[in-house]
Amino acid sequence: MTFTDPIERMIAQYLIDLVDDAGYLPPDLSDAALRLGASPAQIEAVLAQLQTFDPPGVCARSLAECLGLQLRELDRLDPAMEALLGHLELVAKRDFSALRKICGVDDEDLVEMIGEIKGLNPKPGLAFSSVLVQPIVPDVFVRQAADGGWTVELNHDTLPRVLVNQTYYSKVSKTAMQDTEKSYLTQCLQTATWLVRALDQRAKTILKVASEIVRQQDAFFTSGVQYLRPLNLKTVADAIGMHESTVSRVTANKYIAAARGTFEMKFFFTSAIASANGGEAHSAEAVRYRIKQLIDAESVHDIMSDDAIVERLRDAGITIARRTVAKYREAMRIPSSVQRRRNKQATVNISDVN
Repeated sequence: MTFTDPIERMIAQYLIDLVDDAGYLPPDLSDAALRLGASPAQIEAVLAQLQTFDPPGVCARSLAECLGLQLRELDRLDPAMEALLGHLELVAKRDFSALRKICGVDDEDLVEMIGEIKGLNPKPGLAFSSVLVQPIVPDVFVRQAADGGWTVELNHDTLPRVLVNQTYYSKVSKTAMQDTEKSYLTQCLQTATWLVRALDQRAKTILKVASEIVRQQDAFFTSGVQYLRPLNLKTVADAIGMHESTVSRVTANKYIAAARGTFEMKFFFTSAIASANGGEAHSAEAVRYRIKQLIDAESVHDIMSDDAIVERLRDAGITIARRTVAKYREAMRIPSSVQRRRNKQATVNISDVN
């Protein structure tokens, strides 16, 4: 209804098909112009109309453009706000001193502008997304037993149900007259019986592997992630008398549900970090947890560098290289010490303004 020109309508339909679940278009629409044989000016003209559609912010090509469209709808897209949207990376870094200069505003105005941005929807299309989220269904349940140990049970709802109808086989086999027919029916019965046994063996293998994982990681289930032990596939395979490849296959895409949450079986296999005093090694996951604990406990006047974290871990009996600390920190999306200091100082400054 918006586009009466057939060419513009075709361009609009093509662009709408490119919109992703979050409501965004690709950053570069030159390929769309090339495919449609349209000029960039035609693409931009149609896009300008599409960006007036609901929900506000839809058909944007970047986060800044998405937020700008919403602010324009609210009649709040003034020059200062445009300057702020042009430097969202400084907002992420909490570099408020630089933002004040760029936007030409004081602390109070800057805090208000950032508050407005936080109230916008960065992914307006998600409210209309048709993507189904598949919930995780655990394959094994772990519950604490009365004697303080652990009960490991299969989730029978996830197991395939296959039964062999012996009555039907007997009825059909009586009508078989030729040897080829009898041979075929016998083969079908053997195949069905083999499948039932194979599925039963598979279930027993899953239970056996899960039980050994729980036994090896008993401290985790009792006390938490900081007590997760180093564990590899070979250790479990040797303990239950199976091949390492079998354990790897059994634990792929399988989940254990316990009081602490639902975890993929692969979560419990973690590399070892040496102990500083020659004692028992620490799991990589437990070390990552310790690093996060140390950083979470920082104050604005005591921000630790990666080298300082290495020293604190060494004092706790964990030997680890600085580059490993940096790798773990980045994997947890924790910024560097310089950025953390800036973030905490900015938070303090904003609190003073409020």
